[in-house]
Amino acid sequence: AAAAVPQDQKEGGGLMMGTPVLSKDILQEAMPGNIRRGRHFLQYLRILVEYIKSKLNATEVSCQFPGQFMNGLTNGTCTGGIVGDPKGMRFCYSRLNSLLKTLEVTDLDEYTPIQLLANFVTLLATYTKGFRVLMEPHDDRTPHIKDPKLQLTCVDASIAIKPVFERFRNVIITSGTLSPLPFYTKILNFTPKLSEALTMKLSKKCILPLIVTKGSDQVPMSSKFEMRNDANCLKNYGQLLVELCAVVPDGIVCFFTSYEYMEQVVSEWGKKGGSKQPTILQQILKNKLIFIETKDVAETSMALDAFKKACDCGRGAVFFSIARGKVSEGIDFNNHYGRCVVMFGIPYQFTKSRVLLLRMDFLQTNYGVQDREFITFDAIRQTSQCVGRVIRSKMDYGIMIFADVRYSKADKVKKLPQWITHYLDPKHHNLSTDRAIYTVKQFLREMGQPRSLKAEIGETMLTRAQVEKRARTLGLGKKFAGGFQSESKDLPRLERPGRDQKQHAPQHEEDEAAAMEMELM
Repeated sequence: AAAAVPQDQKEGGGLMMGTPVLSKDILQEAMPGNIRRGRHFLQYLRILVEYIKSKLNATEVSCQFPGQFMNGLTNGTCTGGIVGDPKGMRFCYSRLNSLLKTLEVTDLDEYTPIQLLANFVTLLATYTKGFRVLMEPHDDRTPHIKDPKLQLTCVDASIAIKPVFERFRNVIITSGTLSPLPFYTKILNFTPKLSEALTMKLSKKCILPLIVTKGSDQVPMSSKFEMRNDANCLKNYGQLLVELCAVVPDGIVCFFTSYEYMEQVVSEWGKKGGSKQPTILQQILKNKLIFIETKDVAETSMALDAFKKACDCGRGAVFFSIARGKVSEGIDFNNHYGRCVVMFGIPYQFTKSRVLLLRMDFLQTNYGVQDREFITFDAIRQTSQCVGRVIRSKMDYGIMIFADVRYSKADKVKKLPQWITHYLDPKHHNLSTDRAIYTVKQFLREMGQPRSLKAEIGETMLTRAQVEKRARTLGLGKKFAGGFQSESKDLPRLERPGRDQKQHAPQHEEDEAAAMEMELM
């Protein structure tokens, strides 16, 4: 979100948004007397700890509003409502930090548990709406093992954006995954003055989205529960990747719906189909190296570095990753690091998650959002986030493979961002593996042709007339007068860079491009 500087900061008011989730009255409120002294505050914390311990000993799942939880704290541990007083609880986190600074504690890691407790209590007392307190005595996957979890869950996304709307006059929200737009305005609870979906302006079609629904044997491909153990389906997934590795240069990124599903697929790909027949993994390794994202951050970072080195040296590589993981959220596979991205399945959330159920119940009650609509919206948003890793600039190009028969349905396609659907040809909604590979070959042949900067002018870059018009509008005409070459002159042609070449044009081309492309601020 981008916004103008608030008026009180312009005038030197000094009120900052360091704690945007807290209201002004709380920020300006004085700390209550019952926790000002250190020994009183420590006694306060001891009572809180004992109460939380009693809640963690519960044997049944429970869900409460913050007010109900605080009422139990008042009635169960302290007469007179001293501990359960929301005024004191709201200052719990800041008072603890003040105490640690006063005592000059340097090893804060040792006090992480009590800091988490203080943070929990502070948020609990701050919000009475839009949150739920959920107590789970064990994980549903291991009901015989006691593993209690007490969490404060936010079910109303509008709480996070509301302080921004209240503080700033103009707010611009932009993203490549804001689709469909009306859904965001509904769950964030605001009415936009202007809402518009824009496509990418490109001189040539550099994005190829394909929905691959079946293998060459016409067996459907899907990650849905009923087909997860289907050997033919997993084999078709593997054959699709093998053929892509044979025709796509440099880097390929594959996203799976979960770690468990990735382990299952990779294990199946490692099995031999016959005595002399190579496994799917062996066939992939003939063309590219394989790297895998793990739950360990350090291991994943090392795998990413090795993946990029393999692409830089021309060996090529495949990176197996997870939707909703580290790689899908913040890693860019620009240029030759990501010539193709494959989404194996649809990354739905675990529908039996109690946190998800609480959020869906809130959305349906307050905004009329149906459960199925929200689950599909969330899954397609994650899909868009994953496939968007492949295209990171106007001179980049890439292939997007949606490998699941369910992507061909209208309710899935219409939730994809417009910059993807604009290039999604209707005849590419239901492709088999062999037809998809044929289309990929044609696309790569076209992308291999030289591209010139002249073709970009008026498409991805401003023309001279457009730059001069903006300069006059902003009163900068004299500054830029005569500063550009004639548009009629032929610009140097920008050849497709090789692996060992830098991804930019010579200096004189950069100067010309910068002049044509500049956005006057």
